[in-house]
Amino acid sequence: MLGAMGEFDLIARYFTRPTARAALGVGDDCALLQPTPGTQLAISSDMLVEGRHFLPDVDPAALGHKALAVNLSDLAACGATPLAFTLALALPSAEEAWLAPFSRGLLALADAHGCELIGGDTTQGPLTICITVFGEVPVIDGKSQALLRSGARAGDDVYVSGTLGDARLALDTLRGTQVLPPAVFEQARQRLEQPTPRVALGQALRGIASAAIDVSDGFLGDLRHILDASNVGATINTTIATGLMACCTRPDWSNGVISFEQQLSCVLAGGDDYELVFTAAVAARQAVQSASREARTPVTRVGRIERAAGLRLIDSQGKAWPNHYPSFDHFC
Repeated sequence: MLGAMGEFDLIARYFTRPTARAALGVGDDCALLQPTPGTQLAISSDMLVEGRHFLPDVDPAALGHKALAVNLSDLAACGATPLAFTLALALPSAEEAWLAPFSRGLLALADAHGCELIGGDTTQGPLTICITVFGEVPVIDGKSQALLRSGARAGDDVYVSGTLGDARLALDTLRGTQVLPPAVFEQARQRLEQPTPRVALGQALRGIASAAIDVSDGFLGDLRHILDASNVGATINTTIATGLMACCTRPDWSNGVISFEQQLSCVLAGGDDYELVFTAAVAARQAVQSASREARTPVTRVGRIERAAGLRLIDSQGKAWPNHYPSFDHFC
């Protein structure tokens, strides 16, 4: 039993819904998915642990949204269309005051992306949320259209979608190491707690981007995964810092709120942004902008891929900038 509510009562009340795309959903030992002919399944799992990935007092509705958003972001980085997901949930106790808004936030985002909840598990324990999401990508003439990390080539442009750094600024404020004006903090907090998975952009970039990844642990750290998988290096212009931080463009923002170095650290290593970093050939610049418009998601060209290994930073004058921005590590 989970508190006064049994496990199966909990599932039936908050997480059981009719299926539309799955052949069989919640209620049996296994769910059944029928992928569209001519597609491949894309599968990703993410775990959120209280105290490690979110603070104990986070709004349950926002947590439900984020729990699924981080998984949909992985599908976006692959160029996949969401199909369904499973939910494994450990709860200290079954409380309606928490479960109702959590499930509401979770399922609202699921509905927005046509992604069905088809199964999972519940148990009693420290609050932990584990979601496995399923998507599909087309196969054309025998070739998968999935975006991978391994396709970047020397000469490619490096792009990032949306904005970076605001989530880290909100986290620092919640931890008490930063003070922000209330309106600025609320904007940053929304980016931290309710990120927007760039699913439409990922799909629009199929056949255009040469490599892609989502920004979960920090822009530079995640870009390094592309560089390692593609056996290339890159140079990034640090002038992206103020241009890619949404809070810095507010009319009530003051340049004295945080230093340029703090802005740069938030943008380059902050994490929790769930934007896409991708590469594309110079000849594809017009196609990238068309994809951006189609997905209604801005993209910014921030650097270039090079043959020489390593990740280099330069300033607005093209001079070398020290690279001392470590990304988040789950075991550090």
